[in-house]
Amino acid sequence: MPREAEPSLNEKNFVLQALQDSVRLDGRELEEYRPLALTFGDQYGVADVTLGKTRVLAKASAELTVPYADRPLDGIFNIATELSPMTSPAFEVNRPTETEVLVSRLLEKTVRRSGALDTESLCLVAGQKCWSIRVDVHVLSHDGNLIDAACFAVVAALRHFRKPDTSMEGGVLTVYTPAEREPVPLSWLHSPFCVTWSFFGEEGDIALLDATWMEEQVRSGSCTISLNKHGEICQIAKLGGVPVEAVSLLQCTNIALIKAKDLSSKLDNWLAEDAKRRDKGGLLAELSAENDRVPDM
Repeated sequence: MPREAEPSLNEKNFVLQALQDSVRLDGRELEEYRPLALTFGDQYGVADVTLGKTRVLAKASAELTVPYADRPLDGIFNIATELSPMTSPAFEVNRPTETEVLVSRLLEKTVRRSGALDTESLCLVAGQKCWSIRVDVHVLSHDGNLIDAACFAVVAALRHFRKPDTSMEGGVLTVYTPAEREPVPLSWLHSPFCVTWSFFGEEGDIALLDATWMEEQVRSGSCTISLNKHGEICQIAKLGGVPVEAVSLLQCTNIALIKAKDLSSKLDNWLAEDAKRRDKGGLLAELSAENDRVPDM
């Protein structure tokens, strides 16, 4: 398997020495994120997230299918992650690396298992028809902290997505095209975000947020905290590395809550701006009012 070029010993020592003096190579504070940008596509459910030089594209889609036999009243929700060789020489097609498996599992725990999306609302006919929602995550550029960027992209794509409207009359299911009826948003319960800490030093006494690729190569451990703006923790993933004191972990969680509130506020603003852009001149409101109007007989 191809390996990515590792930083030299001098580079590692330089980064560690700078962090001991509370200095980062890009001039950020230890608890500061890189600039975050979000762009929505022309279609609903396409989110392009840029975090510094890390770039992730998420695309949500829906199709009609049959629900699982053991969950006849629930729809289906899946997240698929792809790290292509275009992102890094260490990634190969159809050969998942440790990084790809880690990102997939954390996204699964954070978004799907936390019940962020109401899967019961995706069921159309019990045991027969339901919506299958799929989010494809494509990493376009990797400069560290893939987990946080990918999670933000997935949440943004799902909240922006609209599925076709449906109706049931006389046991017949009708799926309407966007020209016939305005697509409807998903039933969204809460917005979880990943906040990843990196620890440095033999005892992990230096902690920082949003590590770059270079910083990730020299860190001695990491911890990903997934939570929403209400302080409800979805999961905490501490996979190996140096042990971290409980007090330090509590401090990291408190700061992560502040960051989650900030990410939630930014996403709400971007969604509101996109809705205003699509509803230029109040056209959608006018069309919906015209549809609701009953014609005179």
